[in-house]
Amino acid sequence: MRGILVTVSTAVRGLTAAALTAAAVTASVAVPASAADHRAPRPSVQISRVQADSPGRDDRSTRSLNAEWVEITNTTRKTVNLNGWTLSDQDGHTYTFHHYRLDGRSTVRVHTGTGRDARHDLYQDRRAYVWNNSFDTATLRNEHHRFVDSRFWGHRHH
Repeated sequence: MRGILVTVSTAVRGLTAAALTAAAVTASVAVPASAADHRAPRPSVQISRVQADSPGRDDRSTRSLNAEWVEITNTTRKTVNLNGWTLSDQDGHTYTFHHYRLDGRSTVRVHTGTGRDARHDLYQDRRAYVWNNSFDTATLRNEHHRFVDSRFWGHRHH
């Protein structure tokens, strides 16, 4: 009788181990890699850098206003049409991209002041600063007003 119990016990353990192994293999195949990684993927077009505090005195000169900027980078190889996309701050100042295509693996710098738009530099044509030096959030939305990316800096004093 004891020999039978050992054989049944060994068989049950073997089947249990096989079932657990099969379940683990099935789970690893059935769950996509993105489900295992809980971080949101970085967007293909993103806010890559911000210079909210232009160097020198804040005198509202064209030079000072244009030293305040936000960089938008396309991390893919394909050109992205930014027509109708918006870049805004916490206070609702909004810049809308018009007829602009961002090449693949390329960056455009959106300056606050006035200037002549070019391939890598766009101008909001404002005569006042947009980005708060100590804290703010730059938010990028697509032509359907859907969130694409944001960049926050500083901390708000209450």
